[in-house]
Amino acid sequence: MLLISTQNMTENKKQKKAYPSKSKSQPGQKTYYGKHFDPRKQHGQQRASTDGVAVRIGQNFPLTIKRLGINGEGIGYFKRKIVFVPGVLPDEVAVVKVTDVQPKYIAAKVLKIREKSPNRVKPLDTFADEVGGFELEHMTYSAQLAFKKDVIAQSLEKFQPKGWSDYDLRDTIGMANPYEYRNKAQFPVRKIDDVLSVGMYKRGSHELVDLPIVHTQSPATMKVLRTVRDLLDKLSVSIYNEDKNRGTVKTIVARVSHTTGDVQLTFVTNTDGFPGDVALIAAINQALPEVNGIFQNFNPGRTSLVWGEETIKLWGKDYIEETVMGKTFQLSPRAFMQLNHTQMTVVYNEALSALNLTHADKLVDAYAGVGTIGLSLADKAGEVRGMEIIPEAVDDANINAKINHISNAKYEVGTAEVLFPKWQAEGWLADALVVDPPRTGLDTALRREIIRTKPEKFVYISCNASTLARDLVDLTKAYKVDYIQSIDMFPQTARWEGVVKLTRRD
Repeated sequence: MLLISTQNMTENKKQKKAYPSKSKSQPGQKTYYGKHFDPRKQHGQQRASTDGVAVRIGQNFPLTIKRLGINGEGIGYFKRKIVFVPGVLPDEVAVVKVTDVQPKYIAAKVLKIREKSPNRVKPLDTFADEVGGFELEHMTYSAQLAFKKDVIAQSLEKFQPKGWSDYDLRDTIGMANPYEYRNKAQFPVRKIDDVLSVGMYKRGSHELVDLPIVHTQSPATMKVLRTVRDLLDKLSVSIYNEDKNRGTVKTIVARVSHTTGDVQLTFVTNTDGFPGDVALIAAINQALPEVNGIFQNFNPGRTSLVWGEETIKLWGKDYIEETVMGKTFQLSPRAFMQLNHTQMTVVYNEALSALNLTHADKLVDAYAGVGTIGLSLADKAGEVRGMEIIPEAVDDANINAKINHISNAKYEVGTAEVLFPKWQAEGWLADALVVDPPRTGLDTALRREIIRTKPEKFVYISCNASTLARDLVDLTKAYKVDYIQSIDMFPQTARWEGVVKLTRRD
């Protein structure tokens, strides 16, 4: 039995009591819901007790895992206090060690699993329990898909938009091969004890783990990263030292085209200069003929942001080309495209089916990026207008329209909440709307405008079940939810993606 929880979700609302799920997808199975809570993001003085429960850091005790949190962490209770433990599954009994104590929760790590779940498997990635992005790799893939369907069920139960208990929640669409799907690798570079490492940080730290193989990454990107790592070392290229805030190369980014196999390579640097770049480029050209363009992004100093504002081309082509639903897209280093080409195509086909466009329809593509959604649907619509806040992305979108000889689509710089009502006021009335917002969901002003104008056809593509459910509280004042189709965009992780078909209430 798979139990999940969205315990302690980061919505600024009072915590609600946990409720058994009414999801029709798994009759008789209980799931539980609360606010999502990530102890790694909490700071403050460590306490010797949690509301009267004596516990100390380093203490060991057995724990029965009751359910999973929205981030895939196991949840159990020690003397009625919630305990968060990564790497465990519902119904397992584990011996855990306390790593953090706070007034409202205890964080722990697994020492030993006494009773294993039948859904447990051995991860392909031996470091999966150390770094982020592999929260579910110890779980069977069928159980992962069930988990993701239940995530949206519990989010709906918390926010309870109109009619939520009767929504058609469709089984998660998974992948035939839930590995090697990430088309972009973005790994920091550091020297640790004079050994050059390229990899990912340990969970909740800045301790880098060198990763020769990552099974969720495209083999092409991993080959480029490891070869470049060797060349940086061989040529003694300056590497960034975070403690001293000195050195050059901070991060290596490699993106491969699913269509052509070309790889775009970017060095994120601490300095605007790049000592040794000429020799490095020559070595890359010889060792990696698949690399068609090399770039430098300038991002100085200590910062949590990977990318800086300035990107220059060092060598090669300005872009790589990718094909989506028969359309060609040029991608510069900062251009956004989904990391999973296979499942991105599934999402867009689901959106196309749900919209049921005609050549008379005027379609709005909100949060458009480089226009992949709107341009993929343009030949089914009469006219497409899209908006995006990043000027470079809008330039790319309009270029992509020209490349594909699409004359009925144009993109503008601006927010959806400003441009959507502006177009309406000018007499351009949308018949259909597709939104693909970031994890924060729809802006409040845009929700109000959608409710006011009520486009007949409406599809919401979401990457956050919680903000989707929150948005539906407003949107269901004007629309009914026909169905929610979950899609596994990121296998082995706890991240959720879904397509929602909404129909206007008459």
